[in-house]
Amino acid sequence: MKYLSVCAGIEAATQGWHHLGWEPVAFSEIEPFPSAVLKHHYPNVPNWGDMTQYKNWPDATIDLLVGGTPCQSFSVAGLRKGLEDPRGNLMLTFLGIADRYRPKWIVWENVPGVLSSNGGKDFGTFLAALGELGYGWAYRVLDAQWFGVAQRRRRVFVVGCLGDQRSAAAVLFESEGVSRNPAPSREKGKGVAIDAQASLAPSCTDTVTAKWSKGAEALQQGAQDGGNCIPILMRQREGKDGGGKGPLISEEKSLTLATSNDQVLAKQMQVRRLAPVECERLQGFPDDYTRIPWKRKPAEDCPDGPRYKALGNSMAVPCMRWIGERINKQAHDNN
Repeated sequence: MKYLSVCAGIEAATQGWHHLGWEPVAFSEIEPFPSAVLKHHYPNVPNWGDMTQYKNWPDATIDLLVGGTPCQSFSVAGLRKGLEDPRGNLMLTFLGIADRYRPKWIVWENVPGVLSSNGGKDFGTFLAALGELGYGWAYRVLDAQWFGVAQRRRRVFVVGCLGDQRSAAAVLFESEGVSRNPAPSREKGKGVAIDAQASLAPSCTDTVTAKWSKGAEALQQGAQDGGNCIPILMRQREGKDGGGKGPLISEEKSLTLATSNDQVLAKQMQVRRLAPVECERLQGFPDDYTRIPWKRKPAEDCPDGPRYKALGNSMAVPCMRWIGERINKQAHDNN
């Protein structure tokens, strides 16, 4: 399957799909550092740049279009201008690209805030336009913590299939999820994507999730703040007399570093930021994936700031892997 990835970032899609034998026709990315990451890892894949210039792009045969258009205008932490924000309008540009290349499949991702932006009208506009283009569609909120990474990261995923709503729904939902007699509601705290957990290995335990989720959630906020807010893991120390609370200190062993050393983070009155390699692991990327030559400096001197920002803006690789595998199954079943 050949695909076009827009708002490509550092390419969680390709990292999740390369084992399927799928081939990227091109990327579309304008940010300098993510573009450099793409060039470093995929030197033979062209970057077509600004997605608003898609009418000037080359003709190509594309089976799938994937992208996560900018979320700031839909985030509950943002100004919520929705489609009035030029960044929000990029989701309509995404549809224009789909209309030009007419791929069989589309995969679109955004923050859960898109569901309530402008009273739900923005998201409704997107889905209605997708239907007018001839795509059957389904959407679902998936949480990365149920796909094998130690962070709580909920995102809306829309899957569209040209002329086939049933196949689109089959990608995102198990058969019991679309039956007339759905299973009883799950316990409080369980993510909507828990159905996928059994098909993924390894899956993170509730203990790991509890330890990491708060710091991991700061990763995306750090990206929105220009990469300056970096996750920190810490707890409140008990007072000497056993009553009352003492100062905040870091306490957890770095779970992502445990495979390579026994470094313990517990030092009174100190906090420890997550290293870039740990953030790569939180998103499912290989170690040092974003450690590249940058601004005429070698990879070992790559600054942390752009790495944090690029990772915070990325999709989670395991989520993309699961969606790709489900699409691949549907494509084979329908042939």
